[in-house]
Amino acid sequence: MAYPKMSALALALLLSGCASFSQDGGLQEVSALTSARVGQSATLARQADDAQLTQLLSQPLSADSAVQIALLNNRSLKIALAELGASEADLVQAGRLRNPGLSFGRVHGGDGNEIDRSVSFDLAGLLTMPMRVKIEKGRFEQAKLQAASSAVQLAADTRRAYFNAVASVQTEKFMQQARVSAEAGAELAGRMQQVGNWSRLDQARQQVFYADAVSELARARHQATAARERLTRLLGLWGAQTNFSLPDRLPDLPAKLPEAGNIEAQAMEQRLDVQSAKMDAHATADALGLSKVTSLVNVLDAGYTNKSVNGAPRENGYEVALELPLFDWGTARNAKAQALYEQSLQRTADTAIRARSEVRVSYSGYRTAYDLARHYRDEVVPLRKTISHEVLLRYNGMLASVFELLADAREQVMSVNGAIEAQRDFWIAQTELQAAINGAGNSGNPNKE
Repeated sequence: MAYPKMSALALALLLSGCASFSQDGGLQEVSALTSARVGQSATLARQADDAQLTQLLSQPLSADSAVQIALLNNRSLKIALAELGASEADLVQAGRLRNPGLSFGRVHGGDGNEIDRSVSFDLAGLLTMPMRVKIEKGRFEQAKLQAASSAVQLAADTRRAYFNAVASVQTEKFMQQARVSAEAGAELAGRMQQVGNWSRLDQARQQVFYADAVSELARARHQATAARERLTRLLGLWGAQTNFSLPDRLPDLPAKLPEAGNIEAQAMEQRLDVQSAKMDAHATADALGLSKVTSLVNVLDAGYTNKSVNGAPRENGYEVALELPLFDWGTARNAKAQALYEQSLQRTADTAIRARSEVRVSYSGYRTAYDLARHYRDEVVPLRKTISHEVLLRYNGMLASVFELLADAREQVMSVNGAIEAQRDFWIAQTELQAAINGAGNSGNPNKE
């Protein structure tokens, strides 16, 4: 008679023993999701590879190498990966039975001793285990999507910070040259005013141009420092690692833009927030099913018991503990689950609508930024160079005054700064478009970290 009891116990132990941790905690799948969206290999790990980090920092950073360092070393991403491990632990826990209960009682009376022994198991937990595992598995898959979304978001933020930092370096170096030119103009104006060739008004105008150049250089230096520090934080660097080098100028514009294609459909397929919302709706539906199953029977324990009394044969049997639904029939839990499911459906639809709109706006900004940057490159800057060349020729031929030469230098500063900003805005707009397709945008703010 003991075989059925032992078989039930063995089955329970077998089912609970099937739940175990994966070898990589889901990191390989998260790395694959990230790589498909950041456009480069992305191997995520909970601990940074110091040798690889040192190698990447040994040469001037590119946008791709900056992203690679951030994915290796950013501490906020490590937090997201740790949350992934916690989600897997919940999945493993859902596949394990609650520990059995053991009770022992001894009563001493005038006629002898009475001893009660029992072992109980969570029968309701055993019956609902497959559904609970299914729910937690869905949540674990959703946690993978959230971890990948954090990695993709980090990659986009790093690219924005990188292009801002390089543009700030380029602007600072140009403003240094502008300050030197303005200083030379101010000295010339002072000498000419002393010998009576310039009025005090003309000399003051040149002097204020020099003063503005000094203040603009100070502002450019601070912006370069702040932009570099934003990038440093995203890369997770400290100490001697912060001495990384950046290129002197931004990358050149591409010869032409690739065809847009059906970017809205691409976004619906690739955006991690859309996939996560869909998975959340499925998980909520599964939870609703579990809520209905357990609405009447929420606690059900079954176990083996025996009893022995001095001078009498041992008595064997079983016991079942059942929660009676006298006051709570589970209607409130079912209503809450139904409301949460409806909420998840509407959230999914809202996410899809927002995603399509974000992609359209980002593509418009991308096209506009490219056209403006190309306009500066092909029209404004060449025209400014032509004007400067002609003014210089006229000055050498004594057909133009020094006033025109210095005025042209002031206008050239504005044009070159505008060209640098337009080129920076294009690369950031490209990052924004890719982020919108992947679901990791920052509302198009190029200066937002």
